[in-house]
Amino acid sequence: MEQATLWSASLQRPRPVLKWAGGKQQLLDELLSKTPTRFDRYIEPFIGGGALFFSIRAKYPDREAIIGDSNPELINLYTVIRDNVTDLISQLQGMRADEQVFYAVRAQSYDGLTPVQRAARTIYLNRTCFNGLYRVNRKGQFNVPYGRYVNPTICDTDNLYAASAALQGVEIALGDYKDVLAKYARAGDFVFLDPPYLPISAYADFKRYTKKQFYEDDHRELATEVQRLHELGCYVLLTNSNHPLVHQLYAPYTIEVFSTRRNISKMGSKRVGEDVIISIPPKRRLAVLPEQVTLPPQMSRFPSTRYMGSKQNLVGHIWSVVSQFEFDSALDLFSGSGIVSYMFKTQGKRVIANDYMHFAANFAAALIQNNTSILTERDVAILCDATTPTDQFVRRTFADLYYVDDDNAFIDTIRANLPRLRSKAKQSLAMAALVRACMKKRPRGIFTFVGHRYDDGRRDLTLTLKEQFVEAVLQMNQAVFDNGRRNLSLCEDALLVTHRADLVYIDPPYFSPLSDNEYVRRYHFVEGLARDWQGVQLQEHTKTKKFKSYPTAFNSHCGAEDAFDLLFRRHQQSIIVVSYSSNSLPTMDDIAHLLMKHKRHVEVVQVDHRYSFGNQGHIVRNENNRVKEYLFVGY
Repeated sequence: MEQATLWSASLQRPRPVLKWAGGKQQLLDELLSKTPTRFDRYIEPFIGGGALFFSIRAKYPDREAIIGDSNPELINLYTVIRDNVTDLISQLQGMRADEQVFYAVRAQSYDGLTPVQRAARTIYLNRTCFNGLYRVNRKGQFNVPYGRYVNPTICDTDNLYAASAALQGVEIALGDYKDVLAKYARAGDFVFLDPPYLPISAYADFKRYTKKQFYEDDHRELATEVQRLHELGCYVLLTNSNHPLVHQLYAPYTIEVFSTRRNISKMGSKRVGEDVIISIPPKRRLAVLPEQVTLPPQMSRFPSTRYMGSKQNLVGHIWSVVSQFEFDSALDLFSGSGIVSYMFKTQGKRVIANDYMHFAANFAAALIQNNTSILTERDVAILCDATTPTDQFVRRTFADLYYVDDDNAFIDTIRANLPRLRSKAKQSLAMAALVRACMKKRPRGIFTFVGHRYDDGRRDLTLTLKEQFVEAVLQMNQAVFDNGRRNLSLCEDALLVTHRADLVYIDPPYFSPLSDNEYVRRYHFVEGLARDWQGVQLQEHTKTKKFKSYPTAFNSHCGAEDAFDLLFRRHQQSIIVVSYSSNSLPTMDDIAHLLMKHKRHVEVVQVDHRYSFGNQGHIVRNENNRVKEYLFVGY
């Protein structure tokens, strides 16, 4: 907190702490102009002086960052600046520019020093040695001579604090660049690569200033890694010398040449050179489409409900992505409200809709599997026939909890008359209409509380349940249509579904440690209604008369990861599309990594989204329910 406060108070943007051969201060404006505006994380595995890193952190302080290098002295320095800058400043303030002191410090055994002492030694030698070079002999000992500066700045306190603030939360990795990138790089990341340059003109001696020499074969390996990052979906920016091999290795990409000064050479004739900046955008197979696309008019007839996790506002985004693939059949493993399955149906696909919740599976039976059946006036009259004897189960069990007595009695009447409809499709349609009526009649559409404390006077709450039911029947009827395909509704555990399709859409319950994802707890009443309370055990001691939630793998972080892995493996022959939220676990990186185990190509599409309700009333209107919805596409 102290570092961040001082950084803010000084209004100073962090600058490189070290003078570094090959530093990017001269090219900084050009590099920043080529930086993508939208990226997930910044990764720089040849950190060196970190000129671009510090500028990126100042411009995008909310972005995650990973820096790395194979030089342990450099990594120690950045780690100490991040974690212990005050002690480092105290150590540096006692050091002075003096040739005798310089050689005494240079002769110190690096291994015998504490991390803070090592970091102070690194800065001191860098600031007082000849031209700020870093060079070691075969024994790994620093051997650059004294620089004879008049008044070198050894301890730039303000900049050290600014650098420390910029490094807060940054992952600092010691290792070869390939190991760093293999561990961290993911689709959507911005990777900056500033390797030791090819030995040409003024850079012929550059290999002397780095611990690891880079030969032509090393640059060929680097080009192969760049291609991997491109295929992975990273945006890559790379610098090098203007060498024929560089143009050969990166011919498919944009290469720009810039004249630069070389401050590391003793010879004036060698103090000019040419650098190249190579821009490698992520390989995209999915076209960049408008946020929304025009959907068939039939979509407007889908009877929407206030259902947790419904993709009502995202179906346009989903179709804009999946429409870029050729597929004939779609499997919706967690169909929920049925809106995505319905969208697939309107596009002429053969749809298999599944949900582990019976009332959700019944929605799909009514509007996805059912192509032609509707409820007639005679059917409605049969369903509403109050002369039919009832078991009064709802009237007795849920008295004064959710509805008035007449409404409860009406539910019992529909339950009693439902078997009189001989068509299974009509029974599903009638149950779907009753469930919709029950949800619209409830404040917020859920059953986690009793009474009417959230009654805001909406029309839905003033209608009787019978009136709601009749309106729901009309809307359900209008939503029924025939797409000429044999569609199917399932009510199974998604992990056990054996049906296959060309495209599999996965929209599971989102796990978050801040809230639960128990659909049964929210919708136990309509779930019991769809099951006629068969096979469930009411918890009579609870105020809401709920029953025990179904076990699901998505109720924990580890369980969700294992479930995703299993689903991806089971459907690896299909195009896989996953919806998930930025405020849930596993993280975007975790899911992308799991999907990459089973699919050759993985892309992530981000959509800004606001949920229609939160777990608590006060967060419905604040910014906590604004999130990013991720669409992971594996193919």
